[in-house]
Amino acid sequence: MNDDIIVAIATSRLEAAISIIRLSGKDCIAFVQSFFTGQIKNKESHTITYGYIKDDQKRIDEVLVNIYRGHRTFTGEEMVEINCHGGVFITQKVLNLCLKKGARMAEHGEFSKRAFLNGRIDLSQAEAISDLITAKNDYATELALKGIQGNISHFIEDLREDLIKIITQIEVNIDYPEYEDVEELTADSLLPKSQLLKEKMNHIIESSQNVHLLKDGISTVIIGKPNVGKSSLLNALLNEDKAIVTDIAGTTRDIVEGTIRLDNIILNMIDTAGIRETNDIVENIGVNKSKELIHKADLVLLVLDSSSELTKEDYELIELSQDTNRIIVMNKKDQGIKYELDGIFISAKDNEIESLINEIKKMFELGKITAGQEDILANARQIQLLEKARQSLENAIEAMENNVPTDLIVTDLYESWENLKEILGERAKEDLLDELFKRFCIGK
Repeated sequence: MNDDIIVAIATSRLEAAISIIRLSGKDCIAFVQSFFTGQIKNKESHTITYGYIKDDQKRIDEVLVNIYRGHRTFTGEEMVEINCHGGVFITQKVLNLCLKKGARMAEHGEFSKRAFLNGRIDLSQAEAISDLITAKNDYATELALKGIQGNISHFIEDLREDLIKIITQIEVNIDYPEYEDVEELTADSLLPKSQLLKEKMNHIIESSQNVHLLKDGISTVIIGKPNVGKSSLLNALLNEDKAIVTDIAGTTRDIVEGTIRLDNIILNMIDTAGIRETNDIVENIGVNKSKELIHKADLVLLVLDSSSELTKEDYELIELSQDTNRIIVMNKKDQGIKYELDGIFISAKDNEIESLINEIKKMFELGKITAGQEDILANARQIQLLEKARQSLENAIEAMENNVPTDLIVTDLYESWENLKEILGERAKEDLLDELFKRFCIGK
């Protein structure tokens, strides 16, 4: 573990009232004292001192300096924060002085990395810090705050505790079979505990798979035959002319994308090529892409023309998308309504799409997605590790059902336990840590 002094600007590099320059490392308080006029060397932790930053005898800036001692700091080592005036030039000048005096420029996420390596936070909490910085809505913020507070750590520890009880029971029987007071192991005694633990894992995985809808947005595909108003709908939702709109069938030959926000719901919109039989090679590639996207999307908006009778192509699309999370959108109501289906009538041309927006909000209401779900993992890495832990537990359960010797069953249980440990970073590899923390801001 490096204990050299690292430094970075922890606030935005813009003109502002103040900027914060953060330092961490062994003896960094004494280091800052060497070019700060205020007396901080013998001050208590978590105190603020007024003074000037000086380069030799020249005053650079009037500042307030916060000091943090011991293991009660964010990084678990001595820290200093210099609150200087927020001009870009003066902030850079103070930073350059710190570097000149011997501090090293921090890498991306290095402050958080040190907090993890010093045991101040676990890996799930470190990931939550990054999630909080990049949160796009209220729920993502709430989820990240829970992660920082150790919510993930708590329920993973509960799973580990349940698992280690099963392992311990097996190990005692293997190591001390002669003890009369040790309960004799049978599949009947092990299976209920193991199956209950598997159910807990299943619940967490299922709940967690909705997180990407809240954090990263809902993948939304607009489909329909040519000229029903798909591109007009995309433009109306985006409130801009992103897609080409003409009366010529087949105008959209590739995928057109955009992102919109409906209160706390983020839609990653994809306007697809009109789906129809065509001899045009380029258009046909777009049609095939459209069909592929239908079953990958979180939401399918099937656009039909309400002013014309339904065609064979319309019925094929209704059937093709029937097993998806779908809203049928009947466009061109301003030109008349020729049929009734269970869906939403709109006029994209006149921007009359409020009924569709309300239906989407209703369908993806955050309370519905996450009601009563406290135990939620935050990202794909965590979910993948829990799935591995569940698979190892399933292997053990199958072995129990087939009366496999207990000393062989315990191997799968240990593997499950190791995967649970890795969610919290207790067996983290160095390359994984480097990849994770380099995604952070430079001052984090």
